[in-house]
Amino acid sequence: MTARELLSTSFTASSTADEVVRGVDLTGIRAIVTGGSSGIGIETARALTAAGAQVTLAVRNTAAGDAAAETIERSTGGIRPRVVRLDLADRTTLTPFVDAWSGPLHLLINNAGVVTGGLERTGEGWELQFATNHLGHLALALGLHDALALGASERGGARIVSVSSTAHMRSGIDFDDLHFERRSYDPQIAYAQSKTANSLFAVEATRLWASDGVVTNAVNPGGVATGLQRNFTAQQKQSLDAAEAAGVFTYKTVQQGAATSLVAAVAPEFAHSGGHYLDDAQEAYTVPNDADLAQHPHGVKEWALDPAIAKRLWAVSTDLLRV
Repeated sequence: MTARELLSTSFTASSTADEVVRGVDLTGIRAIVTGGSSGIGIETARALTAAGAQVTLAVRNTAAGDAAAETIERSTGGIRPRVVRLDLADRTTLTPFVDAWSGPLHLLINNAGVVTGGLERTGEGWELQFATNHLGHLALALGLHDALALGASERGGARIVSVSSTAHMRSGIDFDDLHFERRSYDPQIAYAQSKTANSLFAVEATRLWASDGVVTNAVNPGGVATGLQRNFTAQQKQSLDAAEAAGVFTYKTVQQGAATSLVAAVAPEFAHSGGHYLDDAQEAYTVPNDADLAQHPHGVKEWALDPAIAKRLWAVSTDLLRV
């Protein structure tokens, strides 16, 4: 069987958010960016706003969100995003957010993420990184599905962008102990599992919703120094330094880090094709699950794109969300 040719774009690892949206008219496009108050999120939101999109910043800290909206307003000549509170680890904020949304949605950028230095749990007892990075975004997408389908009907398609990470290469999904109730807790493995889940979400969401005109792709923004690292332990920092020294990644600017999210959001190559994992603005090549990260820093492991695993994770996750 001949392998499918990977989707490619004219952009590269050094491309910026502004370069990706240059010449793109997003007038009338309604977009939500989770975690849009800092880092890659605010840059993604700024670029979308500058291209004409009506952006909502879904943020846990509305004061930080208001400050981000003001920054974006100044940089875009008076266009100010909406700011709405959303804590992905707290379902009591998810329901009001979804219920308050009215009308179509064309872009959902699942950008927010958390890294912990030790074991933390939600009120349900879920491991916090998995709960925030995966379950919260899944619940949000499920709640907004009808709005996305309406947006797709209105504009010929809607997209979800799921922000993953090279970290996914460290761990698949441990279905026997998703929340570290029996195994020793390793925050790096927990984060990796959540990032694999972000990629698998793109696979199954596309399978289920492509017929509605909604496609989802996962992206690796690359190494970007943001507030995500503020809770790193000394061991996590040492691991990051070692990965950089081994050539696993080279630090990007925030503007470069947001570029791949925007490729998935606006590039025509991904308008109707989902379930892919993007790295450096291109669809990444797949590597075996035992592949060495240092040798394949721009690959995606099989376990992050496996349709059977994606289907199982969706079923397990939606069951959790029903409790």
